Amino acid sequence: MKSELIKILRCPVSKQKLILEQSNASDFEIESAWLVSQDGKYRYPIQKFVPRFVPKKNYADNFGMQWNYFSKTQLDSYSGHSISSNRFWKATGWKESEIKDKWVLDVGCGSGRFAEIALSAGAKVVALDYSTAVDACYNNFHNHPNLHVVQGDIFELPFDSETFSFVYSLGVLQHTPDPEKAFNSLPPVLQKEGKICVDYYEKSWKSLFLPKYWLRTLTKRLPKETLFTLLQKVTPFLLSVSRLLGKLPVIGNTIKKVIPVANYYGILPLNKQQQLEWSLLDTFDWFSPEHDHPQTSKIARLWMEKAKLNDIEVLKAGHLVARGRK
Repeated sequence: MKSELIKILRCPVSKQKLILEQSNASDFEIESAWLVSQDGKYRYPIQKFVPRFVPKKNYADNFGMQWNYFSKTQLDSYSGHSISSNRFWKATGWKESEIKDKWVLDVGCGSGRFAEIALSAGAKVVALDYSTAVDACYNNFHNHPNLHVVQGDIFELPFDSETFSFVYSLGVLQHTPDPEKAFNSLPPVLQKEGKICVDYYEKSWKSLFLPKYWLRTLTKRLPKETLFTLLQKVTPFLLSVSRLLGKLPVIGNTIKKVIPVANYYGILPLNKQQQLEWSLLDTFDWFSPEHDHPQTSKIARLWMEKAKLNDIEVLKAGHLVARGRK
């Protein structure tokens, strides 16, 4: 943990400032120590350079497994394509110049695919995740002076109020137990005039026919290692079937969706090995989470309005995007 982070950290329970205790630190980073609330009642470890405010086992364990295995798959610097960059700027509507040198909170950072984009624009990024994906994010970008990684709970954010100029959470809120409550936790840490962007899987009549929702009642109950091993075996075959069906005239693009596999051929400019890797990653992402709660555009807008945000926009940008200003 970089020492400047402690200025904005707060005890997630008492909201008191935190005091650094028993520090094993270099001149630049703290590898291991304890963060203690001012009244001494609450203690949180810093382990492997990351402050940790959550239980070791939690509902996001599958994401920890997922992002440590696929730690570089979706990084633009690794894939050689601007897939994550394009999604980030299209969803947020922000400009590089406006986030430069600003404090930016990435909620649900995973291995850091969007943190990489914000860092490249010169932002001071706090990358937060509930799972051990924080270790993948730290390993990917620990040499970047503007990266701060925190393992924390979206429902009890360990930050001072009105800390961040920009907050985003992409591909995350639908995987929490209560997406509305998760969203409502974000505006309080946003500065006045600060900007926020979140997205969701879209809930529609079409989504009722997606095979992931037929099968999730079973797959989310399987041990994650068992599910992943199974998908490693069947994904290449399912992807081949999906590709063949997709070539059928007129109905191909529709009928291929009945095959329970993520298929990005014709969508993402990836080579064959990358297509398979992204397919396995996202198919596991479909079937493994404990929670999956898609939302409608009406609900997404309502939550923004109830939070008294301004300049609200709700749009389709791959996912269902909601953005606004405090």
